[in-house]
Amino acid sequence: MTKIQQTLNISALKTAAKTAYSNAYAPYSKFYVGAAALTKSGNIVSGCNVENASYGLTVCAERNCIAQAVINGEHEFQTLVIYTEQEKLTPPCGACRQVIAEFLEQSAIVTAVNHLDHQISWTVKQLLPDAFTPKDLE
Repeated sequence: MTKIQQTLNISALKTAAKTAYSNAYAPYSKFYVGAAALTKSGNIVSGCNVENASYGLTVCAERNCIAQAVINGEHEFQTLVIYTEQEKLTPPCGACRQVIAEFLEQSAIVTAVNHLDHQISWTVKQLLPDAFTPKDLE
């Protein structure tokens, strides 16, 4: 993938994540999150966080994004972008890190962006070193 293609993909992913953010359901925490992923086949999928009055049933944007892709038959991803309107950029929670490690290669990039156009990126390995993955079940 060329540098221009990478830039176009990240821009499209930011837009998709921001759109998903606008659909987030977060009446309790007021912490709205959108996520978008680029699949290995080149499709963009997105998801938002969906809270529940029974807090433990809340599902994060990253997991909803990946689940949406799986529903559509996609199981492999190139990268993931997370969008919030927090001033401090927010990395994925622990549960999301585990799900991300299930579907993205350890060298894949996860990027957090915000409304101020700040961004920070990590590899999956940086987010969850020594992750338990399907390879551990072989």
